Amino acid sequence: METNASLSVEYINGVAVAVPTDSKILDEEQIQSLEKTLMPLIEQTAGMRLLIDFSNVQFLTSSVLGLLIRFNRRILQSEGHLRLCAIDPKILEIFKITRLDKVFEIYKDREQALEGL
Repeated sequence: METNASLSVEYINGVAVAVPTDSKILDEEQIQSLEKTLMPLIEQTAGMRLLIDFSNVQFLTSSVLGLLIRFNRRILQSEGHLRLCAIDPKILEIFKITRLDKVFEIYKDREQALEGL
């Protein structure tokens, strides 16, 4: 398991499970930290299967949504798969308003998200 100040990554049956550890992802430094940790993994792993578990996160900025879109684009280019899970209802509402709930596969919890991934 790898950990930096705001993210832990573990592997479960070949799936990278990334868990942001901060309850609020609001400043540019946190977002850059997420990108610096995950983007190299994504770029080095063709066909990557990534699950981002948001169970600790209560607030995030729209910049995080942009980062997730970039992650998704790169993963799809390498024929990989990205799923999200355990998103706070208030944040999930933002995904619905922006129609990102149609772009991402979003699951209620980690167990459901890992099924068939």
